[in-house]
Amino acid sequence: MAVDVLDTRILRLLIEQPRTSVREYARILGVARGTLQARLDRLERDGVITGTGPTLSPAALGHPVLAFVHLEVTQGHLVEVGDALAAVPEIIEAFSTTGGGDLLTRVVARDAGHLEDVIQRLIQLPGVVRTRTDVALRERVAHRVLPLVESVGRAAGDRDRPGPGAGRG
Repeated sequence: MAVDVLDTRILRLLIEQPRTSVREYARILGVARGTLQARLDRLERDGVITGTGPTLSPAALGHPVLAFVHLEVTQGHLVEVGDALAAVPEIIEAFSTTGGGDLLTRVVARDAGHLEDVIQRLIQLPGVVRTRTDVALRERVAHRVLPLVESVGRAAGDRDRPGPGAGRG
């Protein structure tokens, strides 16, 4: 789906001012409320906007330890292991990957001992051959999409502008 300059401005507002009303967004952007609502509906339908809930902090919920656990899985058991990961509440994300492992999980824990308990639970899952854990020390770049949105918006703006020599006949 093509995201244009107005879509980019809408997405920026949603990221920077998530608790603002649709009416206020329309006022800020200088567009009709119906236009804004139609754009929001399209962005949701096309999967650009995937949620509107709050972003929660595992650390503030008592789980300040963050680790990335790579799992090597017996061939043919990826789906089963992936499904089993959903039953582990400390796993906040999991991806199948290429490279050194088959699955990459983002795991949170209360402390190092709790992290070890979670890893032991993962090792015991049928189909898991081995794990490798990388503990995060400090977040250097928080989860973000605004720079990507801005890049897409700049590219959309460039597509909409006539190039050199355009209009000459």
